[in-house]
Amino acid sequence: MIRAVVTIILPLLLPTALYLLWATVLGAPRDRGLGRGRRLPWVWLAGAGVVLLAFVLRVVAVGFGTSQQGVYVAPRYIGGHIIPGHIEPPGHVEPPGHIEPRAPR
Repeated sequence: MIRAVVTIILPLLLPTALYLLWATVLGAPRDRGLGRGRRLPWVWLAGAGVVLLAFVLRVVAVGFGTSQQGVYVAPRYIGGHIIPGHIEPPGHVEPPGHIEPRAPR
C-alpha cells in the first residue's frame, strides 16, 4: 500500500498540492490566483502529474532490483510438498520433467 501511494498517488497529486499551496498560503497575486474565481489550470496540473508519474515509474523500474543470472524453475508439487519457484544458477539445468525421488517410508 505504501509503495502504491509513493509511486503512483503522490506523483499525480504533488503538482496540484504545490500549486494550491503557492496560490493560497504563500500569497499568489490575487488577480491571477484563486481569489477572483479564476479556474485552476487543471490541464497543466494533470499533465505535470502524468509526467512526474512517468518519471517516477521509470526510475523505480530501472533503478531498483537486481537481475539474477540463471534459469527460472517454476513451482512444483512433489511428494505432497510444494517446492516454490526459484532461480537455478547458470550451468545447473534439470532435464524437462525431472522429478526428485521420494524418500522411503
